[in-house]
Amino acid sequence: MNPSKIVLPILAAGVGLGALLASPGDAHAQRRKSSLADQPAVRHRLLLVRQRFEVTPSFESTINADFRHVIGGGVKLEYHLSDMLSFGVVGIFATSIDTGLVDRIIPTLEDSVDDATREPSKSEFQQHLNEMPIHGAAFASLTPWYGKLAAFGKAFVNFDFYFQAGVSFASLTSSCDNSICDDNMPGFGDPTADPPILPDDNPNNDAPLNSGARVGVYLGGGIHVFLNEFIALDLTVRDYAFSDNPSGADFNADLFVSEDDSRFLHHIFMGVGVSFLLPAKAKRTP
Repeated sequence: MNPSKIVLPILAAGVGLGALLASPGDAHAQRRKSSLADQPAVRHRLLLVRQRFEVTPSFESTINADFRHVIGGGVKLEYHLSDMLSFGVVGIFATSIDTGLVDRIIPTLEDSVDDATREPSKSEFQQHLNEMPIHGAAFASLTPWYGKLAAFGKAFVNFDFYFQAGVSFASLTSSCDNSICDDNMPGFGDPTADPPILPDDNPNNDAPLNSGARVGVYLGGGIHVFLNEFIALDLTVRDYAFSDNPSGADFNADLFVSEDDSRFLHHIFMGVGVSFLLPAKAKRTP
């Protein structure tokens, strides 16, 4: 008997049996894959911000001020359209305190100086510095990441990271009285007068021109750490960028103070707040 006549039918039967046995498993795997693909990534997920209103009493302070730290408190109001997108405003009322740089400069200055010198007196230097009693922003916020933290495998807290961009605003003030800032036409003279009036080249008696309203760019970012469904710790870094001349001095060295001495500056704050989310009960996904 020819061996090939026996081997070939056996091989054919083995291949057919293997295909028969594999088919149900493959079909089940396909059904299972299709079933999982249609399911949400997380079931019964707690929607901690979606369609909720956030009220956050906040405290913040500058971290990059040259002459005067701005420290204050206020409130952030924000509505979350979804897990990722929200809109809000923040407003801060603040006070100002001298930085360490000012504390080092003051002892080096004289109580009074000759008008011919470029060095200001103590009063001239201090009265040209400005303050920021009010500042804030209107913004849109994007929250791309959220998750859960575990401590020692027992304490669990939810968190999210957010980024903000919008429009900043600020009210600046400075106080230079007429006994010091008495040059009404800084940088100007009258060569046609008899005798000719030369420009006053002492910038220390010029008005600082660093008060009033300012509008600029706002950028921010932070993290919510949810203590429960209703309350979260809010840690932020905010940048209010606008035109300013904090020293009120002749920055460009043209011997008088003008608007050209202002620059587009970044006023960077670090803040902390406690957020209250309304309604108090968060929803869950199916």
